[in-house]
Amino acid sequence: MFFLLITIGAIAQPSVEALKAKDLTLRDRYLLMKTKSQTYQDYKVIKESVLDGVWKITNDSLREKNNVLADTKKNVLKLKNQVIAAKNETAKTRESVAEILFNSTHINVMNIDFNKGVFISAVGIIIAALIVLLAVLLGRLRWMQSSSKEKVDSLDRLTKEFDDFKHKALDKQMKLSRELQNERNKLQDMRPH
Repeated sequence: MFFLLITIGAIAQPSVEALKAKDLTLRDRYLLMKTKSQTYQDYKVIKESVLDGVWKITNDSLREKNNVLADTKKNVLKLKNQVIAAKNETAKTRESVAEILFNSTHINVMNIDFNKGVFISAVGIIIAALIVLLAVLLGRLRWMQSSSKEKVDSLDRLTKEFDDFKHKALDKQMKLSRELQNERNKLQDMRPH
C-alpha cells in the first residue's frame, strides 16, 4: 500500500494549478485543488507542497484581510472622530448663531438683557417723561420768574410810594414847621417887649 501511495504521488498532480492561478479566491482554489487531485478509494491524494502552498496563500489572504480590516477599523475610527468633530463644530456654530440671534434682538445694559423693542420703548418713555418734567420745570421757572418780577415791581412801586409818601410827609412836616415857626415869630412879635 505504501508503494501505491508513492506511485500515485509520483504521478503529476494537476492540483498544483490551485497555486498558480493568481485571480482565484480561496474557495475557488480549494475547489480546484479538490477536483483536480487524484482519488484513491475515498481519499484524495494531494502533494504536501500543494497543501503548504494553499496554507501559505490562505494565511497571506487572511493576513491581507486582517490588514484591510485593521485599516478599515482605523478609517472607521477616523471617520467617527471626524463625525464627532463635525458635530462639535455644528454645535458651536448653532450656539454662535443662537448667540448672534439673541444679540440681534437684545441689548445688555448694566449686565441686564433687555429685548430691543422693550428697551427702546422704555428709553422713549423715560425721555418723554424727562421732556415733560423739563417742560414743567421750565414753566414753573417762568412762573416763578414772572411772580418774582411782579413782586420786585410791586416792591419797587411800594418803595417808590413809600419814598414819595416819606418825601411828602417830610415836606409837609417842614412846611408845618415853617408855619409853626412863622406863627411863633408872629406871636413873639406881638408880645410886648
